[in-house]
Amino acid sequence: MWHALMWGGVSGSAVLIGALAALFVPIQKRLIGYIMAFGTGVLIGAASFELLSESAKNGGFLATGAGFLAGALVFTLLDIVIAQKGAKKRKRSHGQASDQGSGLAIFIGTVMDAIPESIMIGASLLAGKGVSLLLVIAIFISNVPEGLSGTTGLLKSGYSKKKIFLLWLTVLVTSALSAWGGYVFLGSASEAVMAAIAAFAGGGIIAMVGSTMMPEAFQEGGPVVGFMAALGLFISLLLNEL
Repeated sequence: MWHALMWGGVSGSAVLIGALAALFVPIQKRLIGYIMAFGTGVLIGAASFELLSESAKNGGFLATGAGFLAGALVFTLLDIVIAQKGAKKRKRSHGQASDQGSGLAIFIGTVMDAIPESIMIGASLLAGKGVSLLLVIAIFISNVPEGLSGTTGLLKSGYSKKKIFLLWLTVLVTSALSAWGGYVFLGSASEAVMAAIAAFAGGGIIAMVGSTMMPEAFQEGGPVVGFMAALGLFISLLLNEL
C-alpha cells in the first residue's frame, strides 16, 4: 500500500521538477519539444503494452474496448470544457492566457491528466510483481514538460511563485493518493472491471497525447520529433520486455 503511495508521488513529483526548471533555469523550447515527443512515444507504448494488451488478455475485448473508448471520450469532453476556460495550451511553454481563470483551468487540467494515470500505477502493484516501471517512467517524462509549460502559463496569469509551488505540490499529493486509491480500492475488483478501468485510463492517455502533447512537440521541435517519438516507443518496448 505504501509502495503505491510512494510511486504515485514519484510520478507526480515531475511537475514540481518541471516547475522549478521553468522558474530558475533557462531551457530552450526545442529541447522541451524533444522531451515532449519522447514522452509521447513512451506514453503510447505504456498505454498499448501495459494497459490495453494486458486488459484484453485478462478481462476480454468487450470490457477493454468499452473502457478504452469511454476513457477517450470522457477526456475529450472534459478537455473541451477546460479549454474553453483557458487551459487549451496547458502543456505549452508559451501562448497562455493571462487571467486568473485560465490559471485555475491549467491546474484543473493537470489534475485531470494525473488522476487516471496514477490510479493505474497503484493498480499495477496488485499483480504482486512490483510496480510497472514502464508506467512510472512514461508518466514522469510526460509530467516534466507539463510542469515547465504550466508554470509559464500560471506566471502569465499573475500567480506568485509560492502559489505556483503549492499548486504543483497539490498535484504531487493528488498523484500519490490516486495511486494509493488504485491499489486499495481495486484489490477486490473482477478482471473485467480491472480491464475496463485500465483501458479507460489508456483511452484518456491516448486522447491527451493526441490533443496536447503531439501538437506541442512538433511546434517546438520540428520534424526531428518524429524520431524522438519513435525512440520513446522503442524504449517502452524495451522496458516491457525486461
